[in-house]
Amino acid sequence: MKGDIVDVAVEAGSFNTLVAAVKAAGLVDALKGEGPLTVFAPTDDAFAALPEGTVETLLKPENKDQLVNVLTYHVMSGAVMAGDVNGKKLNVEMLNGSKAMVQGWNGVTIDGAKVVSADIKASNGVIHVIDKVILP
Repeated sequence: MKGDIVDVAVEAGSFNTLVAAVKAAGLVDALKGEGPLTVFAPTDDAFAALPEGTVETLLKPENKDQLVNVLTYHVMSGAVMAGDVNGKKLNVEMLNGSKAMVQGWNGVTIDGAKVVSADIKASNGVIHVIDKVILP
């Protein structure tokens, strides 16, 4: 079995911003925990597409609560595979307590972000790569 969610993200090499943000938010242990968890992981390009300065602002220590809120909006309890939502529209609760809209028509989207690579298995859950950062 592959490593946990954090190990798999680091190994992929296209989630450097996400991994740095997870570290800054103090969420590494949570994402290395037993799970299972489903992570909608924005790529470095997705973070780069945010308005200029957004990532830098979120990474400042005084904005840690806001960063945690954004990051935990990309994680839900349980291991949900893309096939589980095929043809469905679901309002799902994310780890930050907010609801997100997942749709399984013509691929999978969450709050309008498209899943570009689905069902990447980790020892404690699954990662779905998304093409933009979703905000609570």
